[in-house]
Amino acid sequence: MVTPVQSVVVVGGGTAGWITAARIAAGHNTKSGGVRVTLIESPSIPTIGVGEGTWPTMRNTLRKIGIAETQFIRECDAAFKQGAKFARWVNGGAEDFYYHPLVLPQGFPKINLAPYWHQDSSGRSFSSAVCFQEAVCEHGLAPKLITTPEYAGVANYAYHLNAGKFAELLQRHCVEQLGVRHVLDDVTAVNAAPNGDITSVATAANGAIGGELFVDCTGFSALLIGKHFGVPFIDRSDVLFVDNALAVQVPYDDTDAPVACHTISTAQAAGWIWDIGLQSRRGVGYVYSSRHTDHEAALSTLREYVGPKLEALSVRRIPIRSGHRRLFWQNNCVAVGLSGGFLEPLEASALVLVELAAEMITEQLPPCREVMDVLARRFNQTFAYRWDRIIDFLKLHYLLSQRDEPFWRDNRTAASVPDGLQEQLQLWRYCPPGDHDFTSNKEVFPAASYQYVLYGMGFRTETRWHAHTMRQADRAREQFQQNDRVIQQALATLPKHRELLRKVQQYGFQTV
Repeated sequence: MVTPVQSVVVVGGGTAGWITAARIAAGHNTKSGGVRVTLIESPSIPTIGVGEGTWPTMRNTLRKIGIAETQFIRECDAAFKQGAKFARWVNGGAEDFYYHPLVLPQGFPKINLAPYWHQDSSGRSFSSAVCFQEAVCEHGLAPKLITTPEYAGVANYAYHLNAGKFAELLQRHCVEQLGVRHVLDDVTAVNAAPNGDITSVATAANGAIGGELFVDCTGFSALLIGKHFGVPFIDRSDVLFVDNALAVQVPYDDTDAPVACHTISTAQAAGWIWDIGLQSRRGVGYVYSSRHTDHEAALSTLREYVGPKLEALSVRRIPIRSGHRRLFWQNNCVAVGLSGGFLEPLEASALVLVELAAEMITEQLPPCREVMDVLARRFNQTFAYRWDRIIDFLKLHYLLSQRDEPFWRDNRTAASVPDGLQEQLQLWRYCPPGDHDFTSNKEVFPAASYQYVLYGMGFRTETRWHAHTMRQADRAREQFQQNDRVIQQALATLPKHRELLRKVQQYGFQTV
């Protein structure tokens, strides 16, 4: 007898739970009698609530589930994000910074400007020579105009958001607009069939809640994938050393204070500090390695960055265990969010992994139990690959630093560098990264992202080995000049970030 998948049970709320519930409910017509979606959320367990950085993928997620951009920005204290600025990562100097913008290099991928920039950079950073977005960010400008339709942009963009308010918006939208059943209750037991599948979860006040597919969004507790199924956790702290974060919400000095339109990541002796601008406040946190500093010294570093106002603010300490489950989908249970794993917040990979998981579950939701194992293997292969590639990309930031503190020296030891990344670096000393290096459709960071980080950190690719193939010098020169023209146009037309956010509050964007 074929067992159809008619009911999906999401255990756990927060951003991961509600995004997953929203994508499945919107994609499978829950409100009009399609696949039933139930979300069980404990009333006594708080969410982590510090995932404030997103990727441009969030625009598609919001569009897919039917939330207007104006509503999202108004209700989630959201601001625009156009990439990341890495300060003091190369040598620690006051003028040491580079950008990883969200706009691709000019002409990419039809022409790879990296070797031509190496040949004659004219003293300009790679990102400023090939992309207009660094100039936009340095001038504090928004990526669009108030007349630009929602989710469209002059420049590519993501968001900074208040994670708590975002979860509240998602919850309300799921229940009122998408037909998700919301159960506020504690899960007390997991009931299983002889074949190991979960048949239902027992709750304190609502009895047993059954389904054919269960999504574990219970955070670090990993109630289903970890505690019930016993899927082991693969620790990656041998590659990524940071294991603690001190997070604080910092109010602006006044209501007219500029809002940074990019994440600011400032390297410190034993880690780095994130600085994320929302409409009403900044989210600031020091991510550090307890093997290279202690709590009091870390707090002192954060105090030096934030200033005297830190004394009146509440600082949260958050443990970080970098790694992921050996499997993400076991039997009829799939882990999404922190239950599946976590990596430090550099490059904001946490939410995008949630989005990608929710998208794949939605688009390839097994119609019946009989094909679930096939889709589970595909899901596990896909996400094992994605986690490995993200770990490589994060390690790249540390590996290329010239800073001389023990934390940074230890990050350069060969034993801490994944073999695949070492091979790529060896290749890139003679050949600039290109799409040929990233042939999987499961890539998270494209070749352009590697170029921005490599050349921002001072890495050199020897162009003399390519002199006989560099036959597009005139076209490259045109692309550099075109980038300069786009910079001037953007600086002349784009509004200040704070100005656009106020206009969104007052007028809103054109709906599409």
